[in-house]
Amino acid sequence: MEKLHPIMFAGTGSDVGKSIIAAAFCRIFRQDGYCPAPFKAQNMALNSYATPEGLEIGRAQAVQAEAAGVPCHTDMNPLLLKPSSDHTSQVVLNGRPIGNRDAYDYFRVEGREELRREVCAAYDRLSVRYNPVVLEGAGSISEINLRDTDLVNLPMALHAGADVILVGDIDRGGVFASVYGSLMLLRPHERERIKGILINKFRGDIRLFEPGIKMLEDLCDIPVVGVVPYYRDIYIEEEDSLALATKSVQAEQGKVNIAVVLLRHLSNFTDFNVLERDPRVHLFYTNNTDELAKADIILLPGSKSTLADLHELRRNGVAQAVIRAHREGATVMGICGGYQLMGQEVCDPDHVEGEIERLPGLGLLPVSTHMTGEKVTRQVTFHLVESGELLEGYEIHMGTTVPIHNTPASPLNILEDGRTDGYFVDRTCMGTYIHGILDNPSFIDFLLEPFADKLADAGKSFDYHQFKEEQYDKLADHVRSHVDMPLIYKILTTHD
Repeated sequence: MEKLHPIMFAGTGSDVGKSIIAAAFCRIFRQDGYCPAPFKAQNMALNSYATPEGLEIGRAQAVQAEAAGVPCHTDMNPLLLKPSSDHTSQVVLNGRPIGNRDAYDYFRVEGREELRREVCAAYDRLSVRYNPVVLEGAGSISEINLRDTDLVNLPMALHAGADVILVGDIDRGGVFASVYGSLMLLRPHERERIKGILINKFRGDIRLFEPGIKMLEDLCDIPVVGVVPYYRDIYIEEEDSLALATKSVQAEQGKVNIAVVLLRHLSNFTDFNVLERDPRVHLFYTNNTDELAKADIILLPGSKSTLADLHELRRNGVAQAVIRAHREGATVMGICGGYQLMGQEVCDPDHVEGEIERLPGLGLLPVSTHMTGEKVTRQVTFHLVESGELLEGYEIHMGTTVPIHNTPASPLNILEDGRTDGYFVDRTCMGTYIHGILDNPSFIDFLLEPFADKLADAGKSFDYHQFKEEQYDKLADHVRSHVDMPLIYKILTTHD
């Protein structure tokens, strides 16, 4: 295939849809016979994923790699910031944590060149193997106060020689000002990299915007490559958890009602995407004690700050509500940080997470967790103790969890290498460190089986892998039909 220039989707601001547009183009290029791969030099997210090598990247790049049909790799997201408070983040470099950094210190000029060399080297390795590399920017391209320390937007585009498509969100209003203003704040050599404008999240009759396209092109002297309408019937994994609390909490008859506890530092909420689509399940997110009482199953999700969330659950009454719901017959299951929360105690004598050294857990599992500075990241193959069928998932956690005192081990899972995972009291009380365990249909069947009497007419589980493939194709079709792809290919093959 012809060698294409790398392409970057940069934004006029945060949440304009860059990640989804990049995923769409990863699938479009794959459909057209190319071998694309995603790249984002620096990502800030609590949603992460373990690569086949057992290293950590942002979940958005894992999704984009899936859309591209290639294995995810740390070179696709060499720098990941996982916020632990409003001012600090854990810094993950090339898949491994290198410590916590205060935001002010992190964005100082000193020390940035070392990080710049790392992210540029990751891009260079990726560009040798894939055609084209689909880069994603972060936030706005015109944060002029951060210009000297920026690693992910135009400095990366300049390093890569990428053609930049500027994405503006018309749904939030002010798209003309945001596009024109973003361009005017760029320096001349930076503006030269902007080869097209893409208007995203359009609602209404697109013919009404056609005069606006001409005005924008005349104003900016850059072509508008497409106007992509807002969609509601395509399901791609979300990058952040802001919309989770809006999921309906009204219990439904004829379905198993599952509540995910809405932790303040909730991470890897994509663990529950399959359940959201399962016709037998009504899933909702809540930290309301009355709503938790409506649930047949309560899931405690992963957390970036287990002790802080445990303290909050005790303060707001959610801990007591979960214990009471279990006593009254609800199933309670914890994943990763949620598994740690379910134990007798969580200890942090070395202050890995913060100032709290110990808190009593919910007491539902006879285990104790000791926080450690070493992070475990790996993909795993395993089977339930009660079943021999091989399942897949991944681990991303800090801390070790063991049975207390003389309590015998009672693992939920046996890993392929013989190690054990989790704790299993009975079908109503269990915990695991394995993210993605709910992506396995047979495990969902195992979880729902005690509620078979509610499921007579609810249908069967579905193939999540096939569902995701269909969604990527639908997304690609949607974007392709509203973008001038011949113009895109002309941009990506024209020499400056």
